Amino acid sequence: MSETWIDAGPADRISREDVGRFEHDGKLYALYRTEDDRYFATDGLCTHEQVDLSDGFVSGTIIECPMHNGRFDFTSGEAKGAPVCVNLATYPVKIDNGRIRLRLK
Repeated sequence: MSETWIDAGPADRISREDVGRFEHDGKLYALYRTEDDRYFATDGLCTHEQVDLSDGFVSGTIIECPMHNGRFDFTSGEAKGAPVCVNLATYPVKIDNGRIRLRLK
């Protein structure tokens, strides 16, 4: 089976140490850019109350949910702070000709 990479928009649309929203086939994803220009992607909704993580706060490699301040490490999807206890799904990301490419499972 060949790999399919989805175009998620220009890489520069996401500022350093920030998160952006991406929707594909009715599903929401969160795209992250670290201070050192690495890119990551997770499911876009918090596993606690299904809140849009693109409205959250990024610090280092942590995304904090805007509703109840649950935290995830977006590099691994690992839940890091109450009230979240279920990890986020993560997705491979690459930058190709200035575009974010996301490989969906």
